[in-house]
Amino acid sequence: VQLVEFGGGLVQAGESLRLSCVASGYAFDVYTVAWFRQSPGKEREAVACLSYRDGSTYYADSVKGRFTISRDNAKNTVSLQMNSLKPEDTAVYYCAADYGGYVSMKSQNYDYWGQGTQVSVSS
Repeated sequence: VQLVEFGGGLVQAGESLRLSCVASGYAFDVYTVAWFRQSPGKEREAVACLSYRDGSTYYADSVKGRFTISRDNAKNTVSLQMNSLKPEDTAVYYCAADYGGYVSMKSQNYDYWGQGTQVSVSS
């Protein structure tokens, strides 16, 4: 499967952005999906993930209550709605997918990655 992210950009603190990730290939509905982010000089970190098995979601503490992950299997799309953005949310955001996998916030469990999209939040 190939993943392509859309929707990054530059916004001011407090504003919102919606990232989308479109997947090519078959059986997207049996992939667990996630969003990760990476800032310069920092490790890649999980932001949110969504299990295909039961629809359960997990979020990093830093984004709980502000970010929402969702998917539309008919459109092979996973989205990340980001509200109340903060300067510390500035990073390259990556979409990831794991075929048949359990929900995980660990990057090594994901086999497929998008190219990333830049999100910049000014103060």
